[in-house]
Amino acid sequence: MIAFNYETEFNLDNEEGTSKWIIDCTEDGGFEVGELNYIFCDDNYLHKINVEFLQHDTLTDIISFDYTMGKLISGDIFISVPRVKENADKFNVSFKEELHRVIIHGVLHYMGYKDKTDDEKQLMRDKENSCLKTLNL
Repeated sequence: MIAFNYETEFNLDNEEGTSKWIIDCTEDGGFEVGELNYIFCDDNYLHKINVEFLQHDTLTDIISFDYTMGKLISGDIFISVPRVKENADKFNVSFKEELHRVIIHGVLHYMGYKDKTDDEKQLMRDKENSCLKTLNL
C-alpha cells in the first residue's frame, strides 16, 4: 500500500498513476511494495525531523526511514516541496521531473542503492533516470 500525506499546501496530481509507477519500478528490481508512506511537507517540518532524528542541522529535500524486510519495501519518505522546487530551478528541470526523481530516490535506497561515493551516486542517478523514462503520467 502506498499512502500520500500532506503537511503543506500541496497535492500530488495523480496519486493512482504515481503509485502504479512506483510499484512497477520496484517490481522491475525484484522487490514488492509493502507499506510506503509519503509525507509532503515544508522546509521547517523536514528540518525539525532532520535535527530531532538525524542530528543534522541542515535543510534537505528528502528524509527516508527504512522499514524494508528482505524484498518487501516499506518506509516513511518525507519530502520538502520547497526544496524540490528550488532544486528543479537549480538543475534546470521541471518541478514535476524533480519531484518524481525524489519520490523514486527514497524507494531506491530501500532497494539497496546508495549515494555516498561518486560511483554509487552515478549508479543511483542511472536507476532514477531509468525509472523516470517509464513514468507515464
